Amino acid sequence: MVVSMTGYGIGMAENANIKVTVEIKTVNHRFCEYHIRMPRQLFILEDKVKRQANEYIRRGRVEIFIAIEGEGLLTKRLKLDWSLADQYFAIMSDVKDKYSLSSSPSWQDLLHINDVFSVEEIQAENEELDMILHTATQAALSNVKAMRLQEGAELKSDLIKQLEKISFIVGRLKNYAPAVAEAYKERLKAKLAEVTSGMMDESRLLTEVAIFADKADINEELTRLESHHLQFLETLEMIEPIGRKLDFLVQEMNREVNTIGSKAHDSAITKEVVEMKSLLEKIKEQVQNIE
Repeated sequence: MVVSMTGYGIGMAENANIKVTVEIKTVNHRFCEYHIRMPRQLFILEDKVKRQANEYIRRGRVEIFIAIEGEGLLTKRLKLDWSLADQYFAIMSDVKDKYSLSSSPSWQDLLHINDVFSVEEIQAENEELDMILHTATQAALSNVKAMRLQEGAELKSDLIKQLEKISFIVGRLKNYAPAVAEAYKERLKAKLAEVTSGMMDESRLLTEVAIFADKADINEELTRLESHHLQFLETLEMIEPIGRKLDFLVQEMNREVNTIGSKAHDSAITKEVVEMKSLLEKIKEQVQNIE
């Protein structure tokens, strides 16, 4: 199954008091990497969100944006630092006694001292928040999956077309390759005849042609290209993530094409090699986006 690593989805869920919106974007990446942005009161649920996403996404850079709206999500509590207040009153009493002051420190004075009073935010307990977040995330992931599958189907179709073009070229090379040695034989024969005034050694000629034919033989590389082609098509039908395997097969196909290019002693073969390398480059770019 071909699944693209590019996707987008949004999901929302709410009750009478809370509304959660989850937005997910995915792009290609060598591994599975998460970047989650959410309100502080949801941090405790971050691992749950990741585990939920792992059921849908196996590879790629995943950006998750979570927004929450509603009443009663946080409660505020006034907090007094008793230790600091005790120190203040103790010091002020010492000052009063030392300088014989008539007035004593009052509680109103504490209001003007930094850090004695502070406001603490506490997450309000809400049993439905977890469920609402799960529902919104599920909806977003379903949309992401649908988009990734749709684009994956398009990638698969395009890959098959590119592979068919390479297959046609391989077929042409298999038919044309034997003629390369024969053409070399005729060129060598003409050159030797010119140099030796027609008194050439036929056995020497055949030996040279045989050596050339062996060095220029590309049948093995063509056979491996056909094998890689079949493996590629089989891999496209697998259910698990296939991106890395396809990338490996493209590298192997490139290696065979490069070898054919190094053996080529014919302009027609060189032209076909250039075309295959161009097609493989397109395939490689497409494969980079497959999960």
